[in-house]
Amino acid sequence: MDRRSERCATAASDQGHVVVIHRWRAEYVDYAAVLDHTVNRVSYITTEVGLTRVPDLAAGVEVVANTDDLVAVRRAVSALAERHGPPRRIVALKEDDLLTAATLRAEWGCEGTQPDQALRFLDKLVMAEVVAARGLAVPALAAVDSADDVRAFAAEHGWPVIVKPRIGSSSDGVARLQGPADAEKIDFTERPMLAQVYNPHPIYHVDGVYLNGRLAAFRASRYVNNCLDFRTGDYLGSVEEDRPVIVSAIGAAAERFVGAFDTDPLVFHLELFVAPAAAAGEPECTFLEVGARVGGSEIPFLWREVHGYDLMAAALKLQLGEPLDSPVLKNDDVAGWLLVPSPARRPCRITEVTPLSGRVPGLYAEALLGQGEVLPLADAYYEHVGGRFRFRGTTSRTVEEAIQVAAADFRISAEPVGDIA
Repeated sequence: MDRRSERCATAASDQGHVVVIHRWRAEYVDYAAVLDHTVNRVSYITTEVGLTRVPDLAAGVEVVANTDDLVAVRRAVSALAERHGPPRRIVALKEDDLLTAATLRAEWGCEGTQPDQALRFLDKLVMAEVVAARGLAVPALAAVDSADDVRAFAAEHGWPVIVKPRIGSSSDGVARLQGPADAEKIDFTERPMLAQVYNPHPIYHVDGVYLNGRLAAFRASRYVNNCLDFRTGDYLGSVEEDRPVIVSAIGAAAERFVGAFDTDPLVFHLELFVAPAAAAGEPECTFLEVGARVGGSEIPFLWREVHGYDLMAAALKLQLGEPLDSPVLKNDDVAGWLLVPSPARRPCRITEVTPLSGRVPGLYAEALLGQGEVLPLADAYYEHVGGRFRFRGTTSRTVEEAIQVAAADFRISAEPVGDIA
């Protein structure tokens, strides 16, 4: 196992030990900007893919194949604790690592989110029950253990039906079933599943900070296409909403949905359905799911680069037990992002790519691999894709048009390679 040289342990020996569970290659978060590595003993548990983003001043590093492997991460924490003392804090910012971190906090007696608290924001059945208990709009859903359970649910609520894991990210394992025969295609043995009525209305995501009983800052964005179709080869985009009546309705609903969890302060990523307004009415918002975390894809970058606020830094401060000041966003520009799926089954080697910088108005940043580079088979699904693009503009319409132009014009191809991490 490769390990970086161990540093700073002596200088910070009386400050306690912080363990960070990390898996990103891109700079979604600057740990050292929030957590002083010369004052604290900060060690990392990371994958090979994420290793290059570990700060040079890390006190120690353990490499695991998967950071959501509780057994492997538990062993890594024990190894780091032997060298640097028991952890004072255990930090994880990626959705798939939150339950692992919470479980290990409980085992080591660390402060911070505990497993039962984490599950309220991870188990989609539990979170829906929390919201429904406040009398708020939630799609009909139920736990299902078999194809017969799904058919019974559909007999009551109709087809199509969405079936998905109770715990999961990036639409992994999600299926849209059109009729009774489709239920036979679902594997119910691997993980707990639920069935949910299909809602045809646009899906929005709301990202921000809940502080002192209100949304201290938020941006509401509409998905261009949807996360499920991205799994099957379509592009996925998002554009911030600028129509005041929709933003107002979403903000009011989001405050009620997030407030139902009685967790304050909170950095959150919420998804909801928005039905068009009836005559002389307001748009109707229905809860989909919520996470006690920063949204994925390009959301952390857009908040830093367009709105001037670091959501990841705020989330890290909360996990370290530090207070949050009320956020201030710098401007009212509309931001958006685009993900193009992998051009071949990962891992794959890029054989051709056409950068779009300077060719699409409003496109201000792109993250691409060069010809000959390998797109890894890594668990950060929305990070390791064919292309990631970020946009800004004065209106939602112009940003969405730029996203559609980029999706149509971008070209990338690749060839499969061996099992490269």
